[in-house]
Amino acid sequence: MSPANIPDRSIKIAVDRGGTFSDVHASWPVEGQKERKEIILKLLSSDPGHYKDAPREGVRRVLEIATGNTYKREDRLPVDKIDSIRLSTTVATNALLERKGAKHALVVTKGFKDLLLIGNQSRPRIFDLDIKRPSVLYSSVLEVDERVTLLGYTSDPKHPERAVKFDEEGKVAKGYDGAEHAEGSVVKGMSGEAVHILKKVDEEQVERDLRKLYDDGIRVLAIVLMHAFTYPEHEQQIARIAQKIGFEHISLSSSSLPMIRIVARGMSTTADAYLTPVLREYIDGFFSGFDESLRETSYRETKSKEQAQRETTVEFMRSDGGLTDVSDFSGLKSILSGPAGGVVGYALTSWEKGGRPVVGLDMGGTSTDVSRFDGEYETVFETTTAGITVMSPQLSINTVAAGGGSRLFWRNGMFVTGPESAGSHPGPACYRKQGYPAVTDANLVLGRLLPSHFPQIFGASEDQPLDIDASRSALEELRKQINDETGNNLSLDEVAFGFIKVANETMCRPIRSLTEARGYDTSKHILSCFGGAGGQHACALAETLGITTILIHRFSSVLSAYGMARQEPSSETWGADGSQGRLQARLDALSQQVKKTLSQQGFADDRIEVQQFLNCRYQGTDSALFTRKPDDGFDFAKAFAANYKQEFGFSMDAPIIVDDVRVRGVGKSFDSLGKSVFEEVRELEFKPLAREAEKDGQTSKCHEKASVYFEDTGRVDVPVYLLENLEAGDEAEGPALVLDGTQTIVLSPGWIGRITSKHLMATRNE
Repeated sequence: MSPANIPDRSIKIAVDRGGTFSDVHASWPVEGQKERKEIILKLLSSDPGHYKDAPREGVRRVLEIATGNTYKREDRLPVDKIDSIRLSTTVATNALLERKGAKHALVVTKGFKDLLLIGNQSRPRIFDLDIKRPSVLYSSVLEVDERVTLLGYTSDPKHPERAVKFDEEGKVAKGYDGAEHAEGSVVKGMSGEAVHILKKVDEEQVERDLRKLYDDGIRVLAIVLMHAFTYPEHEQQIARIAQKIGFEHISLSSSSLPMIRIVARGMSTTADAYLTPVLREYIDGFFSGFDESLRETSYRETKSKEQAQRETTVEFMRSDGGLTDVSDFSGLKSILSGPAGGVVGYALTSWEKGGRPVVGLDMGGTSTDVSRFDGEYETVFETTTAGITVMSPQLSINTVAAGGGSRLFWRNGMFVTGPESAGSHPGPACYRKQGYPAVTDANLVLGRLLPSHFPQIFGASEDQPLDIDASRSALEELRKQINDETGNNLSLDEVAFGFIKVANETMCRPIRSLTEARGYDTSKHILSCFGGAGGQHACALAETLGITTILIHRFSSVLSAYGMARQEPSSETWGADGSQGRLQARLDALSQQVKKTLSQQGFADDRIEVQQFLNCRYQGTDSALFTRKPDDGFDFAKAFAANYKQEFGFSMDAPIIVDDVRVRGVGKSFDSLGKSVFEEVRELEFKPLAREAEKDGQTSKCHEKASVYFEDTGRVDVPVYLLENLEAGDEAEGPALVLDGTQTIVLSPGWIGRITSKHLMATRNE
């Protein structure tokens, strides 16, 4: 099959847009072969001198390679050959960190103007001498004179006299206060509680106030009313008025996060209003680089299963690890879009049921993301990013500012790496943009990166290698400063390695937080490294943490599943009369909604998996935990008690309150990835590779030798192997370098690297 004869809708593309580099994985069928042709491209995420958007540029390069045709950068790209584009992006994350989101106004219940400014009174840096409170995201506030209150629970076993009864039509049959209520003044809320409407929205006054905001240049709103989690009608009423006036984007707390806690719900809603317009602008710019048909099919609100199966799809990675189409992608759901893809990838490729848990290390150019997997994705529902606490399902990921682009400093007699990053523009000194000394420069000076095997994408013509002379010059200035201040005579290698050790320790801290700080033995984990820079530090990190096995997969950051969730508030007490039946009925109803949506995306029923959760807490406490329905039945109380004890070290003998019901659906795009890496290792017979290049006519897989610095040995000549030339069963003994087109793997002395069909497994040679 020639490139030009590639079938329509056959190229699958996945793009991970990081802070420094964008990685592109693509595959397409090859005539006469069972396996698809696969390629990986790496390009700078920001290179304004050559292209506007890295993911779109990556797709252009894939099309040129796959089809053999030439496509100009300024032309719209055809999509007839593309089956799917999967994209993770850091656009929303960067906008939040840099405070470059959309100007918007907060619409809140009267009397709560300063609620989000006050926040939750947490003081994470209480001993700092110069505390700077993070700024709020909104520009102005509009108070709306509306008020509803809650009469009581539909069932309360401890106080039956407070129970509110409803008839079959949902009207109040009996109120706990014994009072007569006007028709429509008491209604049943989404949580099941009785809602008493004390003050309705004055539509004329709201319209006048909103028009004033509009005239002042505000085009985006975040609407956060006190009890909107159970009674969303007032928020929806204000939104309709705002839409009529012409506001371009409106975030409702009742839609963004229908949960009871107004501070976290409010911050989450303002974050959504702040980030979604920026994200939409980026997405629109991305679509503008393709045929108009791609935008039309992607933005279509409803589609049949047949349409989904025959049209090119564009899917985005959400913070909770699921893929979604553009209609369900928002700023709030994209804050951890980039790192989430890697977690899904290593979970699918590096974990074996019944085996050791896995710590994932995603080291890129700007930061390092750390996570843990032991059979189930660890999800958190409240996180703080750049001083903004948001409640939204996110994979549990710890991020530290330590990446290849982390800048190097000598401060107060100490080696310092980051948190400032050189980014991709101008980047480290070796990027040929007059950049700053960074971790990448230190690795380059130490011989842990070889310019001839690093993507040659630098310089004015985008075809130059890394500039090692610029790295040496930048590190030499630091060496002179250090020696002058300390009176030492450190060599250039010793200075460079000093910075590497500091960066390694920075990355070890979040790993210990995920393991030791939560009662898990770090040494009993496997370290799964991905991201462009992970392989250069893997062995050193494992030695520091006591880990003896490392896994590095070629494509771990681009494997994923399509996921979506539905959530509603609740006010049930577990064990009250009929509560279990009512909760199960609500879970089943949400499950049907999720299945229907995934089915419309083209997934067959046997490819859809549904997971049901209840958000539970003990009565009188504020610490709720989402608890998954046990596989062996509906005993949420037992499962919640076990989760609570694991998290806090004890459980309680108290009624369990269910604050929310939640359903997550996953549409799987494949059934299995085949044999696990562990099965392969057990079956293969490994043979040591020669440590010398071809000599006297004898063939060798050693491509060349390179001089590399190690702390214990100093400079030594080590063999260099190209991963593309290695076969399953090959075994490389450290010290050595294993290279492919996108990464360098450093095998330190005492480590052995074993090659399988998709992995390099490194183990400590005891």
